[in-house]
Amino acid sequence: MVLGVLTGCSPEYDAAELEYAGDYSSHPPLAVVGYPSTGTLEITQQVVWRIADGKAGVLAALTADEEERADAQKTAENWIAAFRKGAGGKVTAEFYDEGSYRQTVVLYLHDTGQIKQIYVLPASANARDGWGVYMREPDPAEATAVAPWIPKKPGELGSTVIP
Repeated sequence: MVLGVLTGCSPEYDAAELEYAGDYSSHPPLAVVGYPSTGTLEITQQVVWRIADGKAGVLAALTADEEERADAQKTAENWIAAFRKGAGGKVTAEFYDEGSYRQTVVLYLHDTGQIKQIYVLPASANARDGWGVYMREPDPAEATAVAPWIPKKPGELGSTVIP
């Protein structure tokens, strides 16, 4: 009877929750600056993890727009080639502005000194649930370019994009 009570109290997890828990425990923690929503934080973690793991197909599947699958695949390959080493170490994600609709996120890859800006937004109806990433950077130079407004260190602008 005691065994039945203990078994009845155990939580049930679905496959996605178990996968997330495994990813979370097998990657360095993501430092956060700014104000992400639950969805923008989760998709940003997924981007960093997939870059670190070198999984281009899985990273490309995080695209916000399923119709741009070819660009997303090439973009994923570019991001992995350029940022894989840094994504495997300490990373700070700075979330700019308010994240209920879309959010600019700047990734600071501390081990390599690299900076990568991504855009997180609601996914198209055919894409993965909830949130996705803008992935139209098929040119390696575009994928590694740093916009002039981005500060060299997290927090310098107070997590607000200055127009």
